[in-house]
Amino acid sequence: MTKRFLSIGECMVEMAPAADGNFGMGFAGDTLNTAWYVRRELGEDWDVAYFTAVGNDAISNRMIAFLDASHITTGLIRRIPDRTVGLYLIQLDNGERSFAYWRSESAARRLAADAEVLKSSLAAADLIYFSGITVAILPPSERQTLLTAIAGARANGATIAFDPNLRPRLWEDADTMRNAVMDAAAVSDILLPSFEDEASAYEDRDIEDTARRYAGQGVPVVIVKNGAGEMLALDRGNIQRFKPDPVASVVDTTAAGDSFNAAYLASYLRSGELRPALEAGAALAARVIGRRGALVVD
Repeated sequence: MTKRFLSIGECMVEMAPAADGNFGMGFAGDTLNTAWYVRRELGEDWDVAYFTAVGNDAISNRMIAFLDASHITTGLIRRIPDRTVGLYLIQLDNGERSFAYWRSESAARRLAADAEVLKSSLAAADLIYFSGITVAILPPSERQTLLTAIAGARANGATIAFDPNLRPRLWEDADTMRNAVMDAAAVSDILLPSFEDEASAYEDRDIEDTARRYAGQGVPVVIVKNGAGEMLALDRGNIQRFKPDPVASVVDTTAAGDSFNAAYLASYLRSGELRPALEAGAALAARVIGRRGALVVD
């Protein structure tokens, strides 16, 4: 029987710098990046689907066509008239990226507006993946609608994976961000935070602080990513530390965490073993940051 990996969030138009200094157009976004890589990592016994909202315009149609061509199931995506998709532009400085966004009225901000559609879309999922950005872009009342639907799916047997992916500029204020992210963690089974972001937002002293804070919310498995440094996995109270191999050349760090999440989750779903999943995540992230753009074709 085919299982379903369902990723929830916002897919955007991406304008990424090319080697010649011009910009190329593509489609990306944190949870879409992970879904795209998961589709490449998992076998055909898994369906990989994306849940978001888009408009009825030409660029929305082109985005759907891109997802279809990537073998990502699009039948759950909502269409919202008079809205369109967001856009972001990547700027690079010695491999480190910064972004400029145009997304304030994107259709994806209403992805949780219909509670019944949301509930039915989550019902067939075996693993549901979402991020702090998914939560941040929603109106406050619809954030709770999303978390309620995810909690219901979890109660019905779905595994929930969450990357806090903290982006303070998307939130009303820092307290709202911190509280909403902890609420999202409380309905999750697997947490995939990045230590640099967490230390800034929560004043965590080290990677173990981050892991134990989320474990305190009842999360069984917490994987704390740490760039090129040592990462930590807290699996039902048991700690493992893992140091990725050095990366020879860092070209563009866009989607480093998203690709790590994809390979980690795909490996963990196949084997249930922690160490090989960490190795798979680090290996894919290393390949991705050696190339330009969010979605890297080997």
